[in-house]
Amino acid sequence: MTALLEVDGLVRHFPTAGRWLRAGPPLRAVSGVSFSIEPGEVLGLVGESGSGKSTIGNLVLRLDEPTAGRILFDGQDITHAPEAALGSVRRRAQPIFQDPFGSLDPRMTVEQIVAEALLIHRAVQGKAARRDRVVELLEMVGLGTDHLQRFPHQFSGGQRQRIGIARALAVKPELIVADEPVSALDVSIQAQIVNLLRDLQRRLGLAMIFISHDLAVVEYIADRVAVLYLGRIMEIAPARDIIRAPKHPYTQALLSAVPEPDPDAKRRRIVLQGDLPSPMAPPSGCVFRTRCPYAIPACAETVPDLGEIAPGHRTACIRADIL
Repeated sequence: MTALLEVDGLVRHFPTAGRWLRAGPPLRAVSGVSFSIEPGEVLGLVGESGSGKSTIGNLVLRLDEPTAGRILFDGQDITHAPEAALGSVRRRAQPIFQDPFGSLDPRMTVEQIVAEALLIHRAVQGKAARRDRVVELLEMVGLGTDHLQRFPHQFSGGQRQRIGIARALAVKPELIVADEPVSALDVSIQAQIVNLLRDLQRRLGLAMIFISHDLAVVEYIADRVAVLYLGRIMEIAPARDIIRAPKHPYTQALLSAVPEPDPDAKRRRIVLQGDLPSPMAPPSGCVFRTRCPYAIPACAETVPDLGEIAPGHRTACIRADIL
């Protein structure tokens, strides 16, 4: 089966200003990330703030320009494709944004917001047919015809995110990039939106990149999980393997911080020492070595490759003795 999305050696550096109008060292947001997604597969991207998760999502959608590497969508190289050539990709790959209010135009009604993509991509001809499609989409996400003429400020956060989901599904995409879609919502609403996304993904056969810092949520919705640290993938594996048997020390530390719902269950908390290094001056060799309890001098000398330690399970660490 041909992968729907292939990312190979993706790099994104942002220029920074130094002193006396000189350029400063680049901010290394993404450094050599590679992965692929099959049709209908959900890949979870997790990691601390500043790990490059959202930047990867923007690059995949070509909302940002890569510094290096390749992005293949259904076999087509879109890495540096001009805007005029991205029309079909824009229709087949759609975003769901983190902020359900800031991503909606406050001057447009719900009908106008959801129908906008139908107009841009000429997906449905005729005003009546477009309204029927909008109603179908609203019902799909748990809203109805009585919401058509309302404005975004008249909805709760969860309802706004449902509108955002309906908009993303309007042109029947094959890939959804969901960038922290529940982090701005109340905890009581988060589960409803995650359940909705999972049900729609399965019903429509969507591929999805689900970006989050919450491993518990990612485990619930994702088929595979990639763990990012300072712009690099530390570990990538099926979700069950990541949660039950994490191999990389960083993944183990992240999982130890996830709250345990069983009050009688015991989990050893792994507290990482030091602060997250600056992406403008990342450590040499393994970028995690300055906070890793298992680091040795050799960790500073070589950037570890993602090596396969089990079928479908890859980790970036030279310490084979601890994996």
